Amino acid sequence: MIELLKWFLLLALPASAMAGAAGDSAFEARYALYSGGARVAEMRRTVEVHGNGTYRYRSETRTTGLFSLFRKDRVVEESLWETSGGQLRPLQYSYEHSGSRKERRVGVQFDWAGERITSTVDGESWQMPASPGVTDKLLYQLAIMSDLLAGQRDGLAYPVADGGKIKTYRFEPLGEETIRTELGEFRTMKLVRQRPDSRRETVLWCAPDLAYLPVRVENTEKDGRKTTAVLESVQGLDQLNRIFD
Repeated sequence: MIELLKWFLLLALPASAMAGAAGDSAFEARYALYSGGARVAEMRRTVEVHGNGTYRYRSETRTTGLFSLFRKDRVVEESLWETSGGQLRPLQYSYEHSGSRKERRVGVQFDWAGERITSTVDGESWQMPASPGVTDKLLYQLAIMSDLLAGQRDGLAYPVADGGKIKTYRFEPLGEETIRTELGEFRTMKLVRQRPDSRRETVLWCAPDLAYLPVRVENTEKDGRKTTAVLESVQGLDQLNRIFD
């Protein structure tokens, strides 16, 4: 389950330390996460618009129901970003996993003028070069939506600052499929994240009628265990479309 939590959100900088004044939530989506047929967590994702030309993408996931009696996991992930040259460009990223025996804090600073990225994991920092187009482990999810809205179908590849390295996340379209949710049925584009030499797999079902927001995400671990997230509510899609434009 933790891998899917990481995707959705699946720190030297705690969430409260992100720069920029607080803004109004322009977009909100809520998901339910299931594992082994049971509802195990809930996730809330928002986009805030700030007055200084920046935006904040935030994801928070908490265990719920009977599962929360045994684990109190909370995963908070944030990306502070701006638009530049038609791209979504990250400025700061943070990740915090609490409530488990092994807590984790990650922070990433993007210095575009100095062309360097500084990553800090549990107090240990290092730097790497910042090349154009590099994004973070949360913002690339919005970049997928933006690219699909722009008509891009091939070449869905995103260089991501991940674990002190630049890793390329590649997604392959698998055709269309209709997905049923509590909000109704949606025609979707099915995408799979390509992971060479790995048995892990992440599949997204993105709905054109919802600005290509994923209405379902399924993660398969190396041992075959699956965790699924399903959209339960969404608001502010018009404002999100305006940001992408």
